[in-house]
Amino acid sequence: MFYQDPNPAGKPAVLLLHGLGSDSTSWGFQIPALLSHGIRPIIPDIPGFGKSPHNKKNWSIPGVAAEIAGLIKGLLVTPLPLVGISMGGTIALQMALDYPGFVERLVLVSTFASLRPTRLSDLSYLAVRFIRANLLGIQSQAEMVAWRIFPEEDQEPMRNILINSILQSDPAVYRAAMRSLGLFDVKKRLAQIKIPTLVITGTLDSTVPPPVQAVLTQKIPGAKQVIIPGGRHAVIVDQPEQFNQALLDFLIG
Repeated sequence: MFYQDPNPAGKPAVLLLHGLGSDSTSWGFQIPALLSHGIRPIIPDIPGFGKSPHNKKNWSIPGVAAEIAGLIKGLLVTPLPLVGISMGGTIALQMALDYPGFVERLVLVSTFASLRPTRLSDLSYLAVRFIRANLLGIQSQAEMVAWRIFPEEDQEPMRNILINSILQSDPAVYRAAMRSLGLFDVKKRLAQIKIPTLVITGTLDSTVPPPVQAVLTQKIPGAKQVIIPGGRHAVIVDQPEQFNQALLDFLIG
């Protein structure tokens, strides 16, 4: 598994998990902030994305969680904080539940315990996205996702980066990940999480609506939520300063 480890001597170590179709480079706005505080960010490309290959069979969130647990065990850095955005957040949740001894604290960004749309518009978006990925190809789906996440005219460079990243993903893995995310449901297990947990939510997130993210705060004992005004699904990119401050406050504040 490919991973970035730009400050091996730093402390504490923090694991950052990217979203669907992205890779470790998506944390580019966070790395300098973490390094400036002496932190050791460990940033893998999740198997099947970026530079990390996958066997294309049986891709699942629990399976990937097990692979990443093996990575950090091999690096001898457990327990450590986990930070996950969107798909990465579901993997972080799975790790906190299945490997509690590996996780010291949890930061869940733009993510969910169960994605069951209640609004017709949200259901329609997810359905069309799934159809495009499976019938029209990844290019069509990538363009749709990029416009949803970066809808402003001046965000074209961000859209292009995301589209290119999605196109670099293994198509079979991408589709398997979409299915796994659609089936993911750990809502009934959230009370098992006993570590400090922070939920970070952008007010304008239209991919995982804020009420869906609020469930994490409601059901994880002692969890706290930071709402970032103007933030969308990719809040780590479109509101990096506010996000970085919330993250650092939680990790070392």
